[in-house]
Amino acid sequence: MKVAVVGATGMVGRMMLKVLEERNFPIDELYLFASSKSKGIEMEFKGKKYVVEELKEDSFDRGIDIALFSAGASTSLKFAPIAASKGCIVIDNSSAWRMHEDVPLVVPEVNPEDVKWHKGIIANPNCSTIQAVVVLKPLDLKYKIKRIVYSTYQAVSGAGQGGYEDLLNGIKGIAPKKFIHPIAFNVIPHIDVFLENGYTKEEMKMIQETKKIMHRPDLKVTATTVRVPVFHGHSESINVEFEKDFTLEEVKETLKNSKGIVLMDDPQNNLYPMPILAEGKNEVFVGRLRRDDSVEFGLNMWVVADNIRKGAATNAVQIAELLL
Repeated sequence: MKVAVVGATGMVGRMMLKVLEERNFPIDELYLFASSKSKGIEMEFKGKKYVVEELKEDSFDRGIDIALFSAGASTSLKFAPIAASKGCIVIDNSSAWRMHEDVPLVVPEVNPEDVKWHKGIIANPNCSTIQAVVVLKPLDLKYKIKRIVYSTYQAVSGAGQGGYEDLLNGIKGIAPKKFIHPIAFNVIPHIDVFLENGYTKEEMKMIQETKKIMHRPDLKVTATTVRVPVFHGHSESINVEFEKDFTLEEVKETLKNSKGIVLMDDPQNNLYPMPILAEGKNEVFVGRLRRDDSVEFGLNMWVVADNIRKGAATNAVQIAELLL
């Protein structure tokens, strides 16, 4: 199989290569693409050296089967249709195609069947949405979710290398370049741009993508997304209201037996999900499960995942595996 990684030199692109190697994805020929400034960089995959090429309109004229894109929305909007027109299946990590009606938005543990109706492009959801729906889907099937309230605590790596460096430098007292405020010793309730309705684009991504992935256009969802001074791993406080009653034991059993989830819920022994425990892992961690007695059938939970792995690279590779 001929595979390409677009945006190969970026944080997510590098992780895509790592995950492809870890999962032993079947690759006969590998092509690495990036912008002109990264052209000529040497990268290693399975002990072999590859030279990064500049992404051009004729880059896909060589029978590439699958291309993993992580090069930003403008690049995806231009090059994904070109790649698809050459018979290549694009798995795109940007926000460019997620809400297009004819583009599946896929989390393999949640809606793998949606890959079947792709027309050459499959979208990888937003990092914060992915980890949430992995946990919410099995609960929705059992108790039917009525309403979701998201509050997120998102790592700086979600803003790319620049975000990572702002935290690293900020600890030394250097002014931020990526964020508009210092992120070291601070939290910023502002991810992506503000929209007319007062929400940020990140918050609206979570709201809209949750409905699409879970096939629940009627679902009531709200979100507040916050950047925190953590390098890797997004954390989320998720408050859910169900249509049906539940017991905490049933909920724990359901989550424990669901794909891609690690239940970490032993407060007596101070065991609960934390970014430091999720870093470098492909699973979604859930804990701090407790009833919300302010509504009839309410549940609070704490959900953590590595945003560069499950929130981006691993999910994209898992989508590719569905195509084999």
